[in-house]
Amino acid sequence: MSEEVKVFGAWGSPFSRRVELALKLKGVQYEYIEEDVYNNKSPLLLKYNPVHKKIPVLLHNGKPIAESLVILEYIEETWKGNPILPEDPYEKAMARFWARFLDEKCLPALWNAAWSPENEREKSVEEACDFLKTLASALKGKRFFGGDTVGLVDIAANFIGFWLRVLQEATGQELLSAEKFPDLVKWTNEFVSCSVVKESLPPRDRLLAFFKARVAGAMDAQTKASK
Repeated sequence: MSEEVKVFGAWGSPFSRRVELALKLKGVQYEYIEEDVYNNKSPLLLKYNPVHKKIPVLLHNGKPIAESLVILEYIEETWKGNPILPEDPYEKAMARFWARFLDEKCLPALWNAAWSPENEREKSVEEACDFLKTLASALKGKRFFGGDTVGLVDIAANFIGFWLRVLQEATGQELLSAEKFPDLVKWTNEFVSCSVVKESLPPRDRLLAFFKARVAGAMDAQTKASK
């Protein structure tokens, strides 16, 4: 019996790209469905994720699962090959802890720091850097957060591994540098060098253009507000 696996996502979303990366690591064939999350969400997306009305959504044999970290756990439990979580209960709990830390603390702070107005920038950048420093401590000299192979925390940190550098280029805000965070920068280089990871990243030029357009839009809004 053939399995039906579909991913509802958006090309530039690190969250739907997480799901694709996990499926690729597991060798699971899937159909990808692009959603226009800003202007025209499809009836299917609203049907399968009526609570949050967001991507990503994994559809497995007609059953929808929402929220990227929940989906990653589901993928791990459903397809046992190439595990993304350690077997040891403590190590597994730690991986879940850091994945949640990324979503609840680190990523919101980085996003806020990148887009914060000038009068709030110093404080927001300081907060973001504190979270990066905490995250870097979880590497402990390892190649990946998961050890020798890409695991749950690496997948959850994909925004830092790829998106953040592109966002920095668009905004001119440097949050992640080799001087401040040598271990994290080394990890980002290892992460994006993996062939399976490369297949799960958006085109850099297109992402940079998208962020630059948002920067220009934000500047226009600020100019109009100050007139």
